[in-house]
Amino acid sequence: MQTIWLGGAEWLAVLRIGLGLWWLESWRHKDKKTWFTGGGITWAAGIAAKHRWSAVRTGFDRLVKPRPRLMAYLVAYAELALGLGLVVGFLTPIALVSGAVLNLIYLVLMIHDWAEQGQNLMMMLISAASLFAMSWQSWSLDGAWGLFV
Repeated sequence: MQTIWLGGAEWLAVLRIGLGLWWLESWRHKDKKTWFTGGGITWAAGIAAKHRWSAVRTGFDRLVKPRPRLMAYLVAYAELALGLGLVVGFLTPIALVSGAVLNLIYLVLMIHDWAEQGQNLMMMLISAASLFAMSWQSWSLDGAWGLFV
């Protein structure tokens, strides 16, 4: 594949690293003090309570609402782990699938707010392209160690 400046595998690595930086920014911009004391989950609970799909309301009430602190840490550190994993290319296929699932959860929770959906859909598209094009072949620990060949 002929491209300007970098080869195709390197451009895919740039895309993967960019997605990782996007996840790291998602983690960085959270007000950690408010988030970890339940602010983020309280905000999400308000959205889930008014959700048009009863399955979302029920699922949130059963899984997330009883464990606000645990879920706050889980969401925040999942974003951090995804970002780091994608930037350095460690366990990349797992990070790409996990990130797409997390974006799908965000998409379903915020289905009524289309202003927010562009980000989730874009990140899911990048995840899919990076996964199916095996973006961990260049500039990654996975590639250096021969993982997921």
